[in-house]
Amino acid sequence: MVTFNCVNVALPDLDWESVRRWIERVAESYGRRVGVVNYVFVDDEEILRINREFVGHDYYTDHIGFDYSVSDRIAGDTFISLDTVRSNAVLFGKEYDNELCRVIIHSILHLCGIDDKSPDERAQMERAEDAALEMLFGHSLFYAG
Repeated sequence: MVTFNCVNVALPDLDWESVRRWIERVAESYGRRVGVVNYVFVDDEEILRINREFVGHDYYTDHIGFDYSVSDRIAGDTFISLDTVRSNAVLFGKEYDNELCRVIIHSILHLCGIDDKSPDERAQMERAEDAALEMLFGHSLFYAG
């Protein structure tokens, strides 16, 4: 079950049922099943609070994830700052919906076992993100507006 919630922000205008199906397809492509995956969309101040309290970092970020996966069933909570996603979209010259979906699937890829700490791992993560985004945007599963 995939849920989408908000704190201090409005839920973005996406086709959430298509996003759920996409998440399941991406997880399946890595041999994983989707358990309970919660997304919480927040503002920058809330992501900073979570980062300080739970991670011990004193800076803004686009997302923070907590992995509760067991065996091949992925589960976790992901907090996404819509403020940072929006500023990153501008910074990287991307459409907002595309950048938001990249962050959404980034957390799923982490739950599927892909890391991004080293330069080689980061390159692998970017390839996996691109492939997942192609599954969403390239096959008419989803129409970003």
